[in-house]
Amino acid sequence: MGRLRKKHNWKGRQQDEAKPAPATHKETDVVVELGDTAVLKGVDESNALVLPATKTKKQKVVQPVCKKKPLTKKQRKNLEKVLEQKEKKARRADVLNKLAEVQLPESEMKLLYTTSKLGTGDKLYQTKKSLDETQEDSSAPVKISSLSGANRKRKRRREDEGESESEVDSSKEEKSGESDSSEEEEEDETGEEVSEKAKPSEKEAQQEDEKLKAVEVKEEKKVENEKESKTAVKKKEDCQPAVFIPVDRLPEIQEARLKLPVLAEEQVIMEAVRENECVVLCGETGSGKTTQVPQFLYEAGYASAGGIIGVTEPRRVAAVSMSHRVAKEMNLSTGVVSYQIRYEGNVTKDTKIKFMTDGVLLKEIQKDFLLQKYSVIIIDEAHERSVYTDILIGLLSRIVPLRNKKSLPMKLLIMSATLRVEDFTENKRLFRTPPPVISVEARQFPVTVHFNKHTPMEDYTGEAFRKTCKIHRMLPPGGILVFLTGQAEVHSVCRRLRKAFPYRASVQHTDAEDTSEELRKFKKAKKKKTVSLPRIDLDNYSALPVDEGDEDRQAGIDDDDAEEGSDLDLDLGDHPEDTEEKADPSIPLYVLPLYSLLAPEQQAKVFRPPPPGARLCVVATNVAETSLTIPGIKYVVDCGRVKKRFYDRVTGVSSFKVTWISQASANQRAGRAGRTEPGHCYRLYSSAVFSDFSLFSEAEITRRPVEDLVLQMKDLNIEKVVNFPFPTPPSSEALVSAEQLLVSLGALEEPPRQGRMVDMERARLSCPITPLGRAMAAFPVAPRYAKMLALGRQQGCMPYVITIVAAMTVREIFEELDRQTSSEEESSKLAGRKARFAQMRRLWAGQGPSLLLGDLMVMLGAVGACEFAGCTPSFCEENGLRYKAMLEIRRLRGQLTNAVNAVCSDAGVCVDGKMAPPTESQVVCLRQIVLAGLGDHLARRVQAEEILDPKWRNGYKTPLLDDPVFIHPSSALHKTLPEFVVYQEVMETTKMYMKGVCAVQPDWIPKLIPQYCHFSGPEQNPAPWYCPLSGRVKCQQRSTFFRIGWKLPAIEMDHPEGSERYKLFARFLLEGQVCPRLQQYSTHLLSSPSTMLKTWAKLQPRTEALLGALVSEKVNNRDALEAAWKKNGKYLLSAYCRWIPESLHQDVTKSWPPI
Repeated sequence: MGRLRKKHNWKGRQQDEAKPAPATHKETDVVVELGDTAVLKGVDESNALVLPATKTKKQKVVQPVCKKKPLTKKQRKNLEKVLEQKEKKARRADVLNKLAEVQLPESEMKLLYTTSKLGTGDKLYQTKKSLDETQEDSSAPVKISSLSGANRKRKRRREDEGESESEVDSSKEEKSGESDSSEEEEEDETGEEVSEKAKPSEKEAQQEDEKLKAVEVKEEKKVENEKESKTAVKKKEDCQPAVFIPVDRLPEIQEARLKLPVLAEEQVIMEAVRENECVVLCGETGSGKTTQVPQFLYEAGYASAGGIIGVTEPRRVAAVSMSHRVAKEMNLSTGVVSYQIRYEGNVTKDTKIKFMTDGVLLKEIQKDFLLQKYSVIIIDEAHERSVYTDILIGLLSRIVPLRNKKSLPMKLLIMSATLRVEDFTENKRLFRTPPPVISVEARQFPVTVHFNKHTPMEDYTGEAFRKTCKIHRMLPPGGILVFLTGQAEVHSVCRRLRKAFPYRASVQHTDAEDTSEELRKFKKAKKKKTVSLPRIDLDNYSALPVDEGDEDRQAGIDDDDAEEGSDLDLDLGDHPEDTEEKADPSIPLYVLPLYSLLAPEQQAKVFRPPPPGARLCVVATNVAETSLTIPGIKYVVDCGRVKKRFYDRVTGVSSFKVTWISQASANQRAGRAGRTEPGHCYRLYSSAVFSDFSLFSEAEITRRPVEDLVLQMKDLNIEKVVNFPFPTPPSSEALVSAEQLLVSLGALEEPPRQGRMVDMERARLSCPITPLGRAMAAFPVAPRYAKMLALGRQQGCMPYVITIVAAMTVREIFEELDRQTSSEEESSKLAGRKARFAQMRRLWAGQGPSLLLGDLMVMLGAVGACEFAGCTPSFCEENGLRYKAMLEIRRLRGQLTNAVNAVCSDAGVCVDGKMAPPTESQVVCLRQIVLAGLGDHLARRVQAEEILDPKWRNGYKTPLLDDPVFIHPSSALHKTLPEFVVYQEVMETTKMYMKGVCAVQPDWIPKLIPQYCHFSGPEQNPAPWYCPLSGRVKCQQRSTFFRIGWKLPAIEMDHPEGSERYKLFARFLLEGQVCPRLQQYSTHLLSSPSTMLKTWAKLQPRTEALLGALVSEKVNNRDALEAAWKKNGKYLLSAYCRWIPESLHQDVTKSWPPI
């Protein structure tokens, strides 16, 4: 019975339960509120007091216990797939965990990019940039994802149906979502198998619905894609097939090339060049940008369509060496990869890559502004900020857009070794749209930097010597590169190193220290050695040439007082005193100097491998800081200083000063050690001093006069130089002084002196160029020297003027012998050479009038004698001339001769190797020409009443300097001491010395340079007169020079402009002096001609009539009068007839005009 009742009750309850089963009857639940907070839920409506516990128990018992049915084949397969997918995910998780352990850090991941996009048109430099931005923005760690391998049938089906990549990506997300959900659902397999079986069919239904939707969306997007494709086709109409020019490189070259960091960025660079007009490339020293980027462009076909790839370098040495290096790497002849510097080059019609100095390209812009033969211009070493580099970047920023407008596309690459590119990228006047910046971040090999504990302030050359000795004795093999400031320091340290580590097998060194005999003498002399400071005669202390200074006179002779703690990372145990005294031939050192004035064949030695058994040591100035790669350098010794020329903007005085380098330059120098292997840089200063360095070097354009640049830009029709897009603009004071100088030289038109102040100020900075200025701009010399060339066609002086200008431009044609000696024998030899050279200079200066030409006559005689002897190295050596300078003068003479013949086709000048000395009259003419060119460089001897200090005796005063200047003791005029001289420049050493001195006559000054003189009114005694030769009114005038007020003698000059000049001309016309045919009527005049000058002359109508007629046609000289009569034959007839009786009117009318 109990069973039946249970069974009956079970069935009945099953029937009752079917009614509340649907979800729609949830509103039948009753909530009984027993208090403010107590709530009972789920109470049946038939009895509100039934407890819910029994009902929930019954519901649990009543839950459907479904009978397990056997799985169908389809369900079994789906279940197997799910299980298989779980296993794969578990395996993948293990693999990803293992990969994560060896994953690269984020900083290195940023440098990598996919190669799957190669050749597909995607821009790597854009994707790389966006990747960097996203990685910087997101702080989450980078995860490695893998492709899902499930549901391949569906993937194939989608590919067959031609679905887009975005749909494939969305399906991957769906699959990963499915697998995640399946993992959660299968945690309790026994209880939820039915739901698992039902899921695959639901998924398929959803995916089919999504397919239909995707197809509809796809059809809708087709219309939009067609519109977009039309616009895209317009943009891509100019697309051309990729060009690749094969280059047959040698295997060893290719192997070394592949190690350069810049090669990894080839596609990024070339895509940026393809997509942009201008690209800035920052590559650290050693990245290989200078040699490889031209090759990238060559291989990409930029030189195949007839264009040339032009590469500019700031230094000639770099242009020549880079062209040879690139030609060697590409296995091409020098006719294809060529160079062009100021005086030489090997450019042919087949040239494809052309290395040149930036001045050469600037001259080409003057001839062809659009540079039509170039397809790409590369500005290398832009971080040096030389003047011509800045001007070129400014010009090319305008030329490139012009070329593209004319469908002659041109590309511009600016390459810098530092990241100081804000002057290029953030300068809106230079580039309206900032160019992309590509950074090659890796140096080839790491360089370890070592700082000194202490910073030697005075004897840094001695510290460099000691550091080099320690490196050579104690460290492994590897070349040493020592950076010093000037030529004298370089020779001093070279001599000491050769003495300490003599290289006997070398025949190149002719110094006496290299011989064993000298070594023995040195060892004997060292025992007697006493420490003493060098004696310096301040009154007889010569100025140093370019790249030299005063600080290096006593460079490192007495080094016994060195500080013992100067080494931080190279404390090798030898005492500093021992390095000077012990000569050790067992470890020879192959020492070579390197500086800009060194002969080319001597410079080339540093690139050759050293002799076997000897270590290479190059002692160099900052010429080795950039561009040049000296092979085998492992150790760099950096003194931390550089010698720069500084100009005083007000006085024009130039001086060489040794200053600290910038941090960027220090890093450049350190980079020299990491070219071929890991290296070390030993800095002879502390890290605290380094932190005080400026970040970057100052642009050269801000610390030098710019008159030559202003003239070149005016010749390019850039009248408002102030508006030119300089990367770093020069100061407005420098531009104003440059325009004032060019106006005084006659190269620019004078600005108006009347009108509104604003208009006058604008006109002062936008003076147009004159015909004389255009002729001067054709000469590749400074404007002052160009003015001398423009005036040189008088009395056959042009060959002499060309020679003098060439010698003044090249500078430093004489050897400098003011250096320390190490032995008595050497000092006696040096004294003998000095005496010989002084005798030759006296011989070249000549006697009498020739002597007054001064130092310029010495230059002229030296060049003439050298050319007469054939310009041989032996002649230069015997007579104290620098062979390299003489060769440069020869080339510049040829260049200037061609330029003069081009400007004046009838000049007919040629370079005469057997040039005779100038005659006396020619010497006088040359002195006047020099005065006309160097008029602002005038100096007067200090008068007795002006001597405030005994040291001022024999001094000279200049207009802009308060302190006196002196004639150098080596000058030809040192003993003559003329009253007035002009000088080439003032160099400040121990005193301020004038260089290139020439004597002038005081009465020449107001005649030849009136623009610098202030004239008084015409002298009345003698009274003004008419000059029949010139047809002008002349007078005597006194003047003073410039602001300083030097009184000059009265001279004959044209009468100043004004009404007085018209009155005087009218008087001389009436007297018959202007026209002799009117002299017969002078006795019949109704009034005296002198009436024209009376104060009451206005009271007579005849005087006003004649004066008004002359003023109306601006006739105050004979030439203007003849021109007026050519226009109107009856001009002045009626006014003249008022001065004579009527009886003579008929005769005068018949003979008018009285020419």
